[in-house]
Formats: sequence, structure tokens, C-alpha cells
Amino acid sequence: MNKPNPSSESSVERYRLSRICHWDELALKMDTWTGWGGYYHKRLIEVFRFIIPPGQRILEIGCAQGDLLAALAPSYGVGVDFSPAMIVRARTRHPQLTFIECDAHDLILNDGFDYIVLSDLVNDLWDVQEVLNGVLRCTTSRTRVVINTYSRLWELPLLAVKKLGLAKPTLFQNWLTVDDISGLMDLADMEVITHWEEILLPLNIPVLGPLMNEFVVKLWPFKWFAMTHFIIAAPAFASGKVQEDKPLVSVIVPARNEAGNIAQIFSRVPDMGLGTELVFVEGNSTDDTYKVIEQAIKEHPERQCRLLRQTGKGKGDAVRWGMSQARGDILMILDADLTVPPEDLPRFYDALVDSKGEFINGVRLVYPMEKEAMRFINLVGNKFFSLVFSWLLGQPIKDTLCGTKVLWKADYDRIAANRSYFGDFDPFGDFDLLFGAAKLNLRICQLPVRYCERTYGTTNIQRWRHGWLLLRMVLFALKRIKFV
Repeated sequence: MNKPNPSSESSVERYRLSRICHWDELALKMDTWTGWGGYYHKRLIEVFRFIIPPGQRILEIGCAQGDLLAALAPSYGVGVDFSPAMIVRARTRHPQLTFIECDAHDLILNDGFDYIVLSDLVNDLWDVQEVLNGVLRCTTSRTRVVINTYSRLWELPLLAVKKLGLAKPTLFQNWLTVDDISGLMDLADMEVITHWEEILLPLNIPVLGPLMNEFVVKLWPFKWFAMTHFIIAAPAFASGKVQEDKPLVSVIVPARNEAGNIAQIFSRVPDMGLGTELVFVEGNSTDDTYKVIEQAIKEHPERQCRLLRQTGKGKGDAVRWGMSQARGDILMILDADLTVPPEDLPRFYDALVDSKGEFINGVRLVYPMEKEAMRFINLVGNKFFSLVFSWLLGQPIKDTLCGTKVLWKADYDRIAANRSYFGDFDPFGDFDLLFGAAKLNLRICQLPVRYCERTYGTTNIQRWRHGWLLLRMVLFALKRIKFV
């Protein structure tokens, strides 16, 4: 075993003590401090509130006097800071929260948190990787780690502002790029889900401030001049992870005028996990789809089946109704037109259970399609919207309208609980789930499938009317997801 280097140890201790002294002194000046940082921190709180819903279990490392943590309204909030004076202030200002005096490098907590926040901290650490290793020990498979850190382009401007006394003084800083932090996270067994830029004008100027910081900063090339980077990460998924308890699977089948495909659904949908439940939602058919499903259920007593008659309209309504009534631990959507082969469903199951992603999205645009599977104008529209929504959601979305999507029921329940944020206007059901998954920062996995030609009936998609609805959803998502 290698012996520690005494000179290195003394360097670490000098670094730590100088920063404790610095932040203790700053804590004594907080009540009288004036400067331009107030608007900056107000905007940070707005962004963090968008990312983290209220009522979560939150750990903030480097919490200072605890104002950000308190603003997030946690059900259980823990703040950690190595400055005794800051911890005293935090406990006085926010007695409903728990504050611990501890160096981030020595973090030992047994609690698992929903969110772990490191706001403007990594630029002040001696060993970022060591701290991230400690962060990992406080996570569960569902934890999200949220980091914001200054952009390196702002090193000189911030130095000048601090010398003028317009911002809180700091000691020598780490100026890490997003790639630097991503690499350190990889070493600490975490992976970046998404990242973006915030704050172009850190000044409280009416109209101009909100315009620059909510809209312009999200656009190229202005985003390259942003003041801070936001990074959302999660514990890395273990490849080949074994699921100890097999889950029950519910396959939701919206069926409108699909009588001719029902027999194939029963014969081709494979059993997965603990068992597979078929949940049919018959949607105002003009043929005898409902009766055909009823008869097929009688003829297949070996299969777990449910038949629901839709009271609303549209595929999206049918999907939401079916998912709310499903009993499975895993929810799958299978379009009754069978253009995505049911035989591919086990691949979606494996990707979810093996933790390749938390939301598995089918992609029809990778492999060549059968001749009549998708009309050319539909193909062009799908490719266009895939690019737009990849930009909107901050994760690659190769195919927005593939009907086959798979997720855990627990995550669907969280999406449903948060649905009021977006509203109930998606006629397809695809965007309701994609928007919800992105808002929860679920890791979206793209799974290519072969797209087959419909063999019975005609498509329920109306190109021009539904294309206009998609454009409306893009505009809506700009405000609710991108420009916030």
C-alpha cells in the first residue's frame, strides 16, 4: 500500500482551511452584502424549481445558508457545508431542514435521495472525482444529480467584477468544461443525461433580462456565451443487471376498427416476465372490433386479458385510460395495426429490465421499411419532428410517433401526476409520455424496430390535421420545456 505524500496532505489541508476561513468571513457579511449576485441566484432558483418538483428528498452539498434548498420545498431536505458560520445561518433561517457541518470530500450519509444538488460547487473543490464518489453512495437507481457550474468563458469577466466589489469574492477556482465534468462522472460511475446553458445577462434589467435569460440564451450561437452550465446525471446502469423478481407486463392495445388484427395479437404477443396482461381499449369502432375482442378472450382463457370500452376520443385518451387500469409493473403500448411486430416486444422488455434506459422508445426510421408502411410525406414529417423534439427535450429522439413505448408503471404514475404541467391535449399519446419522461429526466433509450405494412384496415392518422397539431405541440413545448 502506498504511503500518503506529506506535502500533498499539507496542500489539501491548507486548501480546505483557507476556504473554510473564507466562507466563514463571508457569512458574517451576508446581511449587509449588496451586489449583482441577487439576480443570478434568483434565476438559479427558477431553473432548479423547474427541474425539481416540490416534495422530494433532496441533498444539497455546499448549501451555504440553505436558501436554494429551502426554495425547493423538499419533503426531506439535508444541506451539507464545511463552513461552521454558514451552517449556523442555515439552521437559523430554515429550521425545518437538516444541516450538517461536513467537508464534501468526507461525505458519509446512508440516506438515498431523489435529487442531489451541487450548485456552483465543483469549481471550488480540491478533488471533484472524490466528491462524486461520495455522492454516488447517497443515490438510488432513481436519483438525479443536478450540477450547475460557471462557464470558462466567464473566468475573466467574473474576476473583474469581483475585484470591483460587485460580486462575492472567491478564492482560486477550478474552471471545468462540460466535457471535463462528464469525464469525471464517468470515472465515478455516473452518466450525464442532459445538459444545457443558462443566464446570458446576470443583471436585473426589466424586459431585457428575461428576454436574454429565458429565450436568447437557448439559441445558437448565443448559448456559447452563457454564464453557467446545467448538468443532470444519474448513477450509471450496470450492464447485464439481473432482475431478481420478474415483473408483470401489461401490453396496452388501443383498437379502433381493427377487428381483422385481433386474432394475430393473441397469437403473436409473447409472454414476458412474470406474465403478460393484454389490455384492449376499444375506441369507438365502426366495425365489430369490440365483439371480436370479446370472442377472442373467451377462446383464450390461458391469457390474462382486459377489455375496456373507450368513453373519450383519440388514441392518446385510449392509451391513458388503458395505462391507468393496467395491473402490470411494466407498461407497453402496441398499436393494433401490427406495423411494429409483437415479436419485438421482448427486446423492449429486456432493455428496460436490464437498465439500458428508463423509457424505451421504438424507432422506425433506422431500418428500410416495407413499401407501403409509411407514406413519403409522413416519413419527412417524422424526421423533421424527431430533430425538433431532440432539441426541445435535450435527449436524442429518433422517432416521435412510433406507437411502441415501454416504461415502468411507477414512472408512468409520476408522469400522470405531473400531467397538469403540460395539459391534456395530445391526441396520439406519444408526446404526453415523451414530454413527461423528459420533464422527469428519465433516461430515454432508442430501440430500432422494423416497420411493416398494415395488412388490415386503414390508418387513423390524418396527415394535415395531425401535422398541424404537432406544430402546435412544438410551440407549446417551447414554452413549457425549452424557454422557461
